Amino acid sequence: MTDQDTTGLDSSMLPKHVAIIMDGNGRWAQQRGKARTSGHKAGAHAVRRAVAFARRNGIQALTLFAFSSENWNRPALEVKVLMELFATVLQREVDVLNQHGVQLKIIGDVSKFSPRLQQKIQQAEQQTAANRELVLNIAANYGGRWDMMQAAQRFAMEVEQGRAHAADLNEAKLASYLTLQDCPPPDLLIRTGGDVRISNFLLWQLAYAELFFCDTLWPDFDDAVFAQAINCYVARERRFGLTSQQIQELMASDTLED
Repeated sequence: MTDQDTTGLDSSMLPKHVAIIMDGNGRWAQQRGKARTSGHKAGAHAVRRAVAFARRNGIQALTLFAFSSENWNRPALEVKVLMELFATVLQREVDVLNQHGVQLKIIGDVSKFSPRLQQKIQQAEQQTAANRELVLNIAANYGGRWDMMQAAQRFAMEVEQGRAHAADLNEAKLASYLTLQDCPPPDLLIRTGGDVRISNFLLWQLAYAELFFCDTLWPDFDDAVFAQAINCYVARERRFGLTSQQIQELMASDTLED
């Protein structure tokens, strides 16, 4: 399939930050009579396509749910292959990401990974730290509840050390301790694989995101499906708790000021 993009849309209408739950690798493999682990390897190709599409269409941040804190409960062989694949992809792809101006960040509790994998993560993040074309966040050993818990713990530690007061805590303060504190909240969440839930992913950050669910299994996720999600997002009215009339009045006011 040839590359497809959202050419013709006003860039101000596009999502600045897209998050994706990459679901369906195992089922993709089983449908083809292969081991589930082969689906994860095929899914790595879909990651490359998604990153290229995001960069080509001016999306500022892309956050991919690669490995949840609950995924440790999967069969030991599958977890082992996932860890090996993660290390291999990091080593193989970091130069390409760097050449295309992609900044790589790993969000999650990386302390649970092997020292070798932790070192590769650190090296990849350092190598791409200055890039500004696209921020690629990979959520690995991540859970939304864990994210909020570690944020609360960090704030509590500052209070304990006398560097903050409990009364200082508000939404903005707590958000500054979350793993995506340097990124705008996701505008759009895409989940592949047919399930309609967010599975403990970015629970705080997705509060006002638009949700797009599709039956496409992750290894088959291509430019056409990504473009469909983007165009669906653009067609929606984001109200953030306001009425349609209020949104229209605000837009008219902005137009007059311009």
